[in-house]
Amino acid sequence: MADWNRHDAEAGKEDCLFLNVVTRVWPARQPLPVMLWLHGGGNEGGSASNAFYNGGTLVNHGVLLVTVNYRLGIFGFFAHPALSAESSHQSSGNYGLMDQILALRWVHDNIAKFGGDPNSITVFGESAGAIDTSLLMTSGLSKNLFQRAIAESGTSFGHPLLPLAAAEQGGEAFAAHLNLPAGAEGLKQLRQLTAPQLLALKSSRSPYSHFGADIDGWVIARQPASVFAAGEEAAIPLLFGTTARELGASSWRMPTVPDALRKNIAVYFGELAPRALAAYGLTGNALPDDDPIYGAAADQWAADLIIRCPATAQGSWHSAAHHPTYEFELAHAIPGQEAQGAIHGADLPYVFGYFPKWGTIAGSFADVDIQLSNLMESYWTNFAKTGNPNSTGLPEWPPFDVEKKYIRFQQDGKVVTLTSLRDGPCGVYRASLAAQLVH
Repeated sequence: MADWNRHDAEAGKEDCLFLNVVTRVWPARQPLPVMLWLHGGGNEGGSASNAFYNGGTLVNHGVLLVTVNYRLGIFGFFAHPALSAESSHQSSGNYGLMDQILALRWVHDNIAKFGGDPNSITVFGESAGAIDTSLLMTSGLSKNLFQRAIAESGTSFGHPLLPLAAAEQGGEAFAAHLNLPAGAEGLKQLRQLTAPQLLALKSSRSPYSHFGADIDGWVIARQPASVFAAGEEAAIPLLFGTTARELGASSWRMPTVPDALRKNIAVYFGELAPRALAAYGLTGNALPDDDPIYGAAADQWAADLIIRCPATAQGSWHSAAHHPTYEFELAHAIPGQEAQGAIHGADLPYVFGYFPKWGTIAGSFADVDIQLSNLMESYWTNFAKTGNPNSTGLPEWPPFDVEKKYIRFQQDGKVVTLTSLRDGPCGVYRASLAAQLVH
């Protein structure tokens, strides 16, 4: 149990399928646009039922907020042949995504009773919540259930999804590692274990550290990258973005020894390696100086590979399909964390208008932070209302078009407009991804 998840893990329980409806005005004078939040946590941890998401000022901007819990980890994404055999769709895994789709259907059918507009629903999420938001854009089961999407620090294809057969093999391997029989009998014995027992066994004995979404042919029909590349995702406005440092301080940190880092990049990019190495300043013998915004080369590579470049690729494909698309970058560090930059999750206090006093994104927030939060909340809720973040009195946010325009929230809280976020390394990534899809 990681420190970031300690509070939610201690307060959470397996019986988690609840959602929260937060509104500033009751009864509502008119139907409000709905913003449905999918929390982050690697689809392994986190919760929508804490004050961070439900106690801020976002709802002061004329929206109704719904925060959704969904099954996580082994409970949300465990695939097994015996589970597939029980399914009328011959599929397993993706239960967490099914929970999110059920929540969307519930909101669509019931939110009018709470003052929400069932025809104006924006799904938004951060990290795993952004991954899931993007996955829902590719699923036929969520078609027409939401009208806009916001993805913060996550995309549907940061990692390729396993095909169902491979995911099922992972489930069988987990059961075998616990000395359980194969097939239905092994599944029966797994079901006899309590939730704490399963979590403890997974943590201590499983050869698999993570159960994730799979291509089951029911919730997810094919690789999300191929869906976006073909322009066949949900035809809705998309707002997306990243933080400047993202994964620099996380377990995804890449090798920092120059030769090891070069080898890592070369193995990933193959024939495109010379272009990639040049983009990171790694053609010589030494590491380049740290970038003041993006950090060391290893930090840049981690963030680019896992989050930032997939995000620009997804945004490029969505824009090319002629859907309204907007990109942001947060380069404003949590106050007190300026040395490490704008880390993964640093956008959350500003989006929700809630400034935590403990945890990895706590800080000594001041007037500039309150002003930045009001600005970001205004953009986010404008987008939820109209599909366009702009309104009178705000710095213009241009659409992400062929010039790949985006806005950066700077350390001083001001906004600048730039083009082609990290186009050197991300251009190589997009070329590599396109080649993979051809093959």
